[in-house]
Amino acid sequence: MISINTSENKKVYFASDQHLGAPTSEASFPREQKFVTWLNDVKKDAEVIFILGDLFDFWFEYKTVVPKGFVRVLGKLAEIKDSGIPIYFFVGNHDLWMHDYFEKELNIPVFHSPQEFKINDKLFLIGHGDGLGPGDKGYKRMKKVFTFPLFQWMFRWLHPDLGVRLGQYMSVKNKLISGDEDAKFLGEDNEWLVQYCKRKLETKHYDYFVFGHRHLPLEIQLKENSVYFNTGDWIQYYTYAVFENDKLFLKEYKQ
Repeated sequence: MISINTSENKKVYFASDQHLGAPTSEASFPREQKFVTWLNDVKKDAEVIFILGDLFDFWFEYKTVVPKGFVRVLGKLAEIKDSGIPIYFFVGNHDLWMHDYFEKELNIPVFHSPQEFKINDKLFLIGHGDGLGPGDKGYKRMKKVFTFPLFQWMFRWLHPDLGVRLGQYMSVKNKLISGDEDAKFLGEDNEWLVQYCKRKLETKHYDYFVFGHRHLPLEIQLKENSVYFNTGDWIQYYTYAVFENDKLFLKEYKQ
């Protein structure tokens, strides 16, 4: 478990699902600019920044090559990290094949599963949120294939021009990867992440669960002192979560 103690007037920020590069690099460029502007704003009072996955709509790390583009957001993350503000990155279902590039180039830790953090005296469980809880069996099977070392080794042998183009196509067209469905609240009994959080509470108390993936800004009271937050997305809602004065809030970024 990682412990974080916030300094006076400092905040902790959470954002996810920017999907940079979708549906095309040109179409996502204004969203990248907006997210970079947000990063520039929050660095003024950030104690820590959490990026909860799907920053990119597709990402694959060859040994010597990464996907072209995203210079502005990568540069801003490097600047913030170099200034002394910790950043934690959780891979999502679209940047599933992220390995050590962020760690080596940006000195940003990368997590592939939910992690516990203690922020001041509050216990958080934080992650992207894909493949958790009951259901979603098709994606869970696909994830096992995509994370299998032999499959990744075989994909790496594709020339990057072909591999990245194929990955981008699959990211948009394959519904198991893209989650291409209406992002509508399904009710607590049908929200897999809500069910996942409730099951976790059966064995351990958490003050806050913070996830992305659903593309819906959500705040759901699970128990008297336990709340599930979903950070929404940077496609439709431009929402994020902020922890200040020992409470977590959802906010919309209006530039």
